[in-house]
Amino acid sequence: MAEFKEISPNATATAKLTNWFDNRFPSAGSFYKDHMSQYYAPKNFNFWYFFGSLALLVLVIQIVTGIFLVMHYKPDAATAFASVEYIMRDVPWGWLIRYMHSTGASAFFVVVYLHMYRGLIYGSYRKPRELVWVFGCAIFLVLMAEAFMGYLLPWGQMSYWGAQVIINLFSAIPFIGPDLSEWLRGDYVVSDATLNRFFAFHVIAVPLVLLGLIAAHILALHDVGSNNPDGVEIKGPKAPKNPDGTPVDGIPFHPYYTVHDIFGVSVFLMVFSAIIFFAPELGGYFLEYNNFIPADPLKTPAHIAPVWYFTPYYSMLRAITTQMMYALSAILLLTVGWVLVRTAAPALVKGLLVLLAIAFLWMFNAFGFTGIGLLQGIDAKFWGVVVMGGAVIILFFLPWLDKSPVKSIRYRPGWHKWVYGVFVVNFIVLAYLGVQPPSPIGERVSQVGTLFYFGFFLLMPWWSRLGEFKPVPERITFAAH
Repeated sequence: MAEFKEISPNATATAKLTNWFDNRFPSAGSFYKDHMSQYYAPKNFNFWYFFGSLALLVLVIQIVTGIFLVMHYKPDAATAFASVEYIMRDVPWGWLIRYMHSTGASAFFVVVYLHMYRGLIYGSYRKPRELVWVFGCAIFLVLMAEAFMGYLLPWGQMSYWGAQVIINLFSAIPFIGPDLSEWLRGDYVVSDATLNRFFAFHVIAVPLVLLGLIAAHILALHDVGSNNPDGVEIKGPKAPKNPDGTPVDGIPFHPYYTVHDIFGVSVFLMVFSAIIFFAPELGGYFLEYNNFIPADPLKTPAHIAPVWYFTPYYSMLRAITTQMMYALSAILLLTVGWVLVRTAAPALVKGLLVLLAIAFLWMFNAFGFTGIGLLQGIDAKFWGVVVMGGAVIILFFLPWLDKSPVKSIRYRPGWHKWVYGVFVVNFIVLAYLGVQPPSPIGERVSQVGTLFYFGFFLLMPWWSRLGEFKPVPERITFAAH
């Protein structure tokens, strides 16, 4: 048991209250010191380092507005749409709470995508932060599940039919697909049972997992320390006059970066408020116009598309056709042949690649593309689901795919920046095509975009080592501003 700390009788009331609290809850003070006042972050953080704190801000907005929405929302197929309209029209300031929540969902993905991109360009996933990145990717995956389940709750036309399409995709999984999609629906079609279980997952189950992963992400980050634009660790050089050995290139997170983040929060809230008050639908991207129509199981919308933050992966799903699978098979065979003939990979790796190629070709033949396989009755959509899921899962392996001798884009060859730039443009094009009706040109563009997306990651062990790298400084570069 810790001894009580004494304080002068002449101390201020604030000091006495703080001392009283510290004596009875000392771990709170230790937590504050470890993660705020005595957590040293690199002093050269820039614009890209706003988005982690903004993600936490949006999370708080979503939780608070969600609590108020649940007070009036009714998770019943007969009354769900009407309860949303009641919130919008009759509940005092209900329209504001609803628009804050719907805009917050899109804002969450905006800041998370930018946060992940910052990690990508500065190598924040490299040693010793692999686990930080893995936790972050798990947060992204759970966030997608949370958004998908919340998307059904307004029970509008696009909510209903979007959920119908996405859940039906799971039925393409061999053997377990039909049972899995039926379990997700809780019925043979999207119905009241689906709405109830999605409501339970969206409000209780998934947020608990999300909060746990966020806590693990932050704790893991603070254990190994933050990365910086130079990709140089700050735990080496120490301040000469600091007996406690604090890093000379680091500054306490509080008050320096709390003030720094308040500026970012202020700018974000101005943009966020402008969207809420002047363009909450944002041209149909944040709130689709069909979602202002009650769900009708007997009337299918002319074009069904998910919300914008899912559309890059939806484009990849739609890109998988029989011709695309033949192209992927040829690419796989060429890759395996190149590894076997031109590289000095271990025999075990070569054997695993051969087995992978054989398994892929058997499944390609079996799952209905050639019509002669043992399992030819299984839905060909299976490969689209594999590609869509693989586009997210491959992010988890990024720390082991990047073989560059330096972390930060600052010290990589200039053409690496063009590769990252094309990757971003490609991702945006895929997102745009995902909200458009299918077309032959769009299909070809999305197929090329899908190949580039996976090529960016799968070929990274090769291209990330090419070029002339700049010398990395021993200490961070910093200019006061």
